[in-house]
Amino acid sequence: MLAAALILGSVAFALAWPVPVALAGSRWPSRSPGVALALWHSIALAGGVSMIGSLLCYGLIPFGPNLPAGVAGLGTALAVGSLPTGTTFAHVLALCGALLLGTHLVLNLSSTFLRAERQRLRHHHLIDLLSDPLPDRPGMRVIDYAAPVAYCLPGATRSATVLSNGLLRLLDADQLRGVIEHEQAHLRQQHYLMLLAFKSWRSALPWFPIANRAENAVALLVEMLADDRARRVVDDRTLATAIALVGLGQQPAAVPDASASPEFVTYLPEQRLVAPRVQRLMSPLPPLSHTATVLTLVTALILVTTPAVVLLSA
Repeated sequence: MLAAALILGSVAFALAWPVPVALAGSRWPSRSPGVALALWHSIALAGGVSMIGSLLCYGLIPFGPNLPAGVAGLGTALAVGSLPTGTTFAHVLALCGALLLGTHLVLNLSSTFLRAERQRLRHHHLIDLLSDPLPDRPGMRVIDYAAPVAYCLPGATRSATVLSNGLLRLLDADQLRGVIEHEQAHLRQQHYLMLLAFKSWRSALPWFPIANRAENAVALLVEMLADDRARRVVDDRTLATAIALVGLGQQPAAVPDASASPEFVTYLPEQRLVAPRVQRLMSPLPPLSHTATVLTLVTALILVTTPAVVLLSA
């Protein structure tokens, strides 16, 4: 199992630093944000599994010649209260590391989603109290605020698109239609789940520089993906103008109790996300070719399946 541990360790290292750094610095993801999102998710999943799998395979070396035998041998050793000959401190440390890291990631992911659900319920309650329904627009709420604000509020059983009076006064009919389509794309495509997954990754590994970079890259790609949906109902210049007007006026303080709901603030187009989105719309580039798209998706599939294949063959 030493070979499996080394292979998984090499994969984990590659997916922890050089690969995501190269992807974050590439220009092609803005051409096909959906494809890039699939690749980011495969990097995160494969990197985590490889890291845990590498520690597990190395730690189980004294307990058996392969992974099933090693797991069985570890169970036997725990039952009888003695370690097999050849077990070193490094093996025990690796097993403890695999257990602690796996538990930490799972618990952090669970707590992030549970906390987000509680905050969503609280935010929905506040919006019900502080806003009015938009006539002839089911699921849309209007808050009395002078700044141009638009964001979506997801939920397991209900969702809402929140607009401000300032937004309705500022934008013309076409611009407003583009903004609404953008926000509803977030809801239809469940973008908050993607954002929460990477937010959980960053909070679980705050000392891991690439986790923050990955979250920022995914946040921008999610906005671009929603922009592509809005481009189906309005032209690029109209949408770019709306993004610039709304983005410059949207700040977390503009949302009722936004400071208590950080996952919703993610849906507000921050200043750093406005410029690349506007530039992308004003100077559009063609999407990836069919061949490049297929190759990228195949790469994502290989990344996801490689750790499982190595573990099964260990």
